[in-house]
Amino acid sequence: MNDFKPTNYDLRSVKTGNTFADAGWTLDAPGEDGATLIRTQYEKRQLTVRDAQQGLFRFADWLPMKRAISGSAAPVTYKSDGLASHLGLSNLYITFNGYWPERGAMMRTCSFKETEAYTVASRLAADCTDTLVVASAGNTARAFARVCSDNGIRLLLCIPEDNLGALWFDTPLNDCVRIVATRSGSDYSDAISLSNIVCGLNGYIAEGGAKNVARRDGMSATVMSAVTTIGRIPDAYFQAVGSGTGAIAAWEANLRFIADERFGSNKMRLMVSQNAPFQPIYDAWKAQSRSILPFDENEARRHAGIIAAKVLSNRKPPYSIAGGLFDALQDTGGDVIAATNDEAAEAGRLFEKLEGNDINAAASIATASLIKAVAEGKVGKDEVIMLNITGGGEARFKADHKVTTAAAHHIFGIDAAKDEVATVVNALFGK
Repeated sequence: MNDFKPTNYDLRSVKTGNTFADAGWTLDAPGEDGATLIRTQYEKRQLTVRDAQQGLFRFADWLPMKRAISGSAAPVTYKSDGLASHLGLSNLYITFNGYWPERGAMMRTCSFKETEAYTVASRLAADCTDTLVVASAGNTARAFARVCSDNGIRLLLCIPEDNLGALWFDTPLNDCVRIVATRSGSDYSDAISLSNIVCGLNGYIAEGGAKNVARRDGMSATVMSAVTTIGRIPDAYFQAVGSGTGAIAAWEANLRFIADERFGSNKMRLMVSQNAPFQPIYDAWKAQSRSILPFDENEARRHAGIIAAKVLSNRKPPYSIAGGLFDALQDTGGDVIAATNDEAAEAGRLFEKLEGNDINAAASIATASLIKAVAEGKVGKDEVIMLNITGGGEARFKADHKVTTAAAHHIFGIDAAKDEVATVVNALFGK
C-alpha cells in the first residue's frame, strides 16, 4: 500500500439526512438522539477496484481509512456449479470468506469478521493512545485479536467464557491484546454489558458495533466483491445474522452501487436467517414489529447455549434503529428464515460435498435458508443469487497450520461491579 492516501468522505444521519464531518471516531449524529445510524458519503461515487495484492483495501475507495494496515485478505466470489446444480439454480454466486487457497481466499481467522476488524483498525488514528474495546461472541474477537496483535494496536476483548474456544490462532498474540470473559452460562449480551462498563473508564474507546461506519463498510466488501465479479447487483442476498450488521452493510453497499450507475438499479432482497430456537429477529419480523419482541433473558441465554452458531446469539441487535435491519428488510422486500441445528449440519455437509470446502455453523445456517427458500419458491431459478459464506475453511486451515487457543486473563461474574472491572482491566494494561 505504498500509494496509500486517507479516504475522503463525510457522514450523514439516516434519520434526518444531516451531513457532517467525521470528528475522528464519530459514532452518532451530532445533536441527535442516537436513534439512528450514520452512513459514509464517499467522495468517489464510482468504485475503482485496486490490485488484488492490496487485500481488503483493493476496495479502499469505499472504506473510511485513515492509515494503512497490513495483512488483510479480501472475500472471493465465484459462480457455483455443484450446489447450484443440486438446487436447480442457474446463477448462484458464492462469496467466500475464509481459507481456501485454491480459490485465493486467505483469511487467517476464517471469518468475514476480518473485513470489519481491518477497516476499524484503519479508521483508528495512528497516534491514538486509548485502548480499543470489543465485545464478541467469538469470530469478531478472533479477527480483532489477530489484526490488532499483528499491527501493535492496544485491544481489550470481552467474550463469554463458553465461547473462548473460538479464540484459536496460528501464532501467539502480542501483549497489546488482553482478553476478559463473562462466566460460564453468560452470552454475547453479557459480554457487551461488560464492555460498556470498561468504555466508561478513562483511556478506553468503544469499537461501536453497528454504529461504527468502518465496521459496516468493511463488511460491505462482500457485496463489493460479488457485484464487481458478477458485473451486476444480485437479485437476492443470503446471510445468517446475529446482529444483522452485515446485512445492513450489504444494503448500504447496494445503494452505493445504484449511485455508481454501472451495475444496475435494483435492490437485492435481503434473505437473512437465524439459528432456531434463538431467533429474536425472526420473531419480530414475522410479527411485522419494528421492535424486538419481549423475551425472558434466562430463556434467551438457554437458547444461546443450544444453538450451533453461537456467534448469532445477539439479544440486542440494531433492528429498530433508523437505518437498521428492519428498515433494510422493508426497503429491499426481504425476509427472515429460521433454520435448526440439524438443518444447518446437513447444509454444511452438502456444501462441503458439492463445493469442496468446509464452512462454519453460521454459514451453514445461511446455506440451509437458501435451500428452504428454493423449496418454498421464494427465489427464482434464473435469478442472480448471492450466498454470503461468512466463514469457512477452518478445518482446512487447522490441518495446514498448528493452532493454539488463547486463554482469558480474567473471568468476571455477570453482575461484576464497576470498581472491580476497573481494577482488573487497568492492571492488565499496567495502569
